Amino acid sequence: MISLTLQQALKITEGTFGAGISQQSEPLTVAILDSGGKLISLQRQDGSSMMRPDIAIAKAWGALALGCSSRKLAQDADNRPAFISAINVLANGNMVPVPGGLLIRDDTNYVMGAVGVSGDHSDLDENCAIKGIQFADLYSDEY
Repeated sequence: MISLTLQQALKITEGTFGAGISQQSEPLTVAILDSGGKLISLQRQDGSSMMRPDIAIAKAWGALALGCSSRKLAQDADNRPAFISAINVLANGNMVPVPGGLLIRDDTNYVMGAVGVSGDHSDLDENCAIKGIQFADLYSDEY
């Protein structure tokens, strides 16, 4: 099983923060999980509020646990609220079904882990995550 390295996680974080700075986002928090759902890296920009680490981890964890982006989970929550609510109960509340959580894939489409970003509007969080994954020469399902 191939998982993300610390260096790859830091590269994704660097790219995510760079995208946030270029888009003048609010301070971001980036959580990177390995393919087994364990935290590799958690970094907050100065000024990021105190709940952001928990939200970023939950975005990444939900994506990894259900094998799709947290944007897809948000769409499922709109279309099948009882299902997502039940899943979140099973997950002990550790899922946040809003954009900003993405699977991280290698060039063979293998899931290496997930990234969760929180700090600004969810769409901007997601965009910064995509840019971070690209910065590390990795892939996601979102492009």
